[in-house]
Amino acid sequence: MSRPLLYLDVDGPLNPYAAKPERRPEGYTTIRAAVRPGRPLRVWLHPGHGAALLGLPYELCWATTWMGEANRWIAPVVGLPELPYVDFGDRLLALRNDQVHWKTEILVAHAAGRPFAWVDDEQSSADEAYVARHHPAPALLHHVNPRVGLREDDFTVLERFAAGLPE
Repeated sequence: MSRPLLYLDVDGPLNPYAAKPERRPEGYTTIRAAVRPGRPLRVWLHPGHGAALLGLPYELCWATTWMGEANRWIAPVVGLPELPYVDFGDRLLALRNDQVHWKTEILVAHAAGRPFAWVDDEQSSADEAYVARHHPAPALLHHVNPRVGLREDDFTVLERFAAGLPE
């Protein structure tokens, strides 16, 4: 069996955007990303996250509104190679009537029956229920606090999930 997928969101897990705006979290660096016309986005990134993510037994994949731009702006700063990304196309930020996050259905389809973990700051019990009903393999929807970003405990949870998967 191939390694499970690890879907990575940027804002929240890698960029703790909800931290106090006047105080960059310890160990993080600041970039100004001009991903959209207008004022550049202030993004806080931890250079050690890439090595920690690459050390996990997963196949990494961006699952972020940044899509392919994450390879340009985020990957080099955190120490990741270019990664595949989920192309959300015209469903990017599309609201649903059932409280399921707009990414959930797309990620389940993208996983195509493979085990996966999804690291984000916006999942809910509606997403857990959707995945349980529509995805035949094990899945972990792991919430990361957008005030602090990925921490050691988050990596431990991801390692344990992967270790518990059938060979």
